[in-house]
Amino acid sequence: MSVKSPVAPSRKSARPPRTSESHATRFGPGFFVKLVLMALVNALGVYVVMAAWGEESYGILAVMVVLLLAANYVYFGRRTLPMKYLLPGLAFLLVYQVFVIGYTGYVAFTNYGDGHNSTKGDAIEALLIQNERRVEGSSAYPLVVLDDGGELAFGIINDDGDVRVGRAEVPLETAGDAVVADGTITEVPGYEILPRQEILERQGDVTELRVPVSDDPEDGSIRTQDARSGYVYISTLHYDEAADTMTDTLTGTVYTPNDEGQFEAADGTVLPVGWKVAVGLDNFATAFGDSRYATPFVEVLLWTFAFAVLSVVSTFLLGLFLAMVFNDERVRGRKIYRTLLILPYAFPSFLAALLWSGLLNRRFGFVNQVLLGGTEIEWLTDPWLAKLSVLGVNLWLGFPYMFLICTGALQSIPKDVLEAATIDGAGKIRSWWSVTLPLLMVSTAPLLISSFAFNFNNFNLVYMLTGGGPPMTDASVPIGHTDILISMVYSISGLDGTAAKNYGLASALSIVIFVIVATISVLSFRKTRVLEEIN
Repeated sequence: MSVKSPVAPSRKSARPPRTSESHATRFGPGFFVKLVLMALVNALGVYVVMAAWGEESYGILAVMVVLLLAANYVYFGRRTLPMKYLLPGLAFLLVYQVFVIGYTGYVAFTNYGDGHNSTKGDAIEALLIQNERRVEGSSAYPLVVLDDGGELAFGIINDDGDVRVGRAEVPLETAGDAVVADGTITEVPGYEILPRQEILERQGDVTELRVPVSDDPEDGSIRTQDARSGYVYISTLHYDEAADTMTDTLTGTVYTPNDEGQFEAADGTVLPVGWKVAVGLDNFATAFGDSRYATPFVEVLLWTFAFAVLSVVSTFLLGLFLAMVFNDERVRGRKIYRTLLILPYAFPSFLAALLWSGLLNRRFGFVNQVLLGGTEIEWLTDPWLAKLSVLGVNLWLGFPYMFLICTGALQSIPKDVLEAATIDGAGKIRSWWSVTLPLLMVSTAPLLISSFAFNFNNFNLVYMLTGGGPPMTDASVPIGHTDILISMVYSISGLDGTAAKNYGLASALSIVIFVIVATISVLSFRKTRVLEEIN
């Protein structure tokens, strides 16, 4: 008698049928929340794309399109679950880290700064505008100042009696529906004619406004001094596009482009406005070869190392000492003391540094007037005292962090290890040196390295407390005795208004700082691997 073997179900028949519950799961409340959030993300992305298109920033446009496509694919796909958690972090890493580092590296090899902050076309246009003079014998056109949604415009009556209207970026165009009465423009549809009082309030903007006569820069522009009559101004420079030269029509001097992104004459004189070009390693050569920067750079570099090392050592030792004291169970009220000790860490560092700058004021500070009985110690204006003040304030700001991590590291050390050391005959000092400290360093060494990197670039403290001062009297650039590398970069960049902007050189110095910190961090992390063998 044969037994009929059962037929194995096929893969197709074994798959459970889809039910309405599965559809409800896919299109439940969570799906619609995701749909709304992704709609907002896409709307913001499309706005950025349109803005980048208008500014002709095609690199930003391409990156944003890629990010939008990736976000929609990941969050609406069914097989991209891990990427749903990783994509936001990767996107922010790309935008705020990779892009910033890459752009800084690009700027470091250019002459980007004052006089070289745009393209060659913009430089030519700026030179033509800045060297304008009134055309002799030209007509005086009746003029009114118009407002177009906050943007100023001019309306004039030309020699043919037609009303023409234009703005800084829009050449004069005929306004056929404008109204003229007694030789004066009284109405221009779409524009508001500014009253005299408002013209006086915006006099600077009115006198600086230039409205092109046509799309050809050679035709000049309309300018006014009294907001009643407009005159044609034309540039004293003439740009020959075919020969790529700029000629001064008054003197006949011909300027040709040089490798530094400027128009240069045969006698070496250059026109003031240039454009951004690649300069290779010139910025790095300037940083290390030009005595104006090389000499103070070495001094600042040494102080930066000293500041970072002393800050880490002092805050760690004080934090470790307090952690060991309040880790003893015999101390009463430990929770209250610990809470009080971390208060400096709870305040914003820039605000605390600004507060200390007032406390250490030579004449009116609380330290001199109250604690020291009215003395006038120059805590922030003497070179050495200013450095000690920076270190002292940083100790006050930094020890709570070290106190917290040392407390956690001490509490994580197994008690049986310490008991075993005691049984083996080790005293308290020997036990602490051979057991507690090595185990403590396993947890804290990476944090000490990160603390060094942080203090190496601790811009907030230096800028808010001393502003980098007192200034170095023998330096030809605006650098002070308490400046560290990052604040020196800020001064050289010109963002504080004390010097001409030089983003190329500042970016080159930023790359140097990055290389220094990265090298020290890599070497330090390699050394800390030895401590892991203790475990």
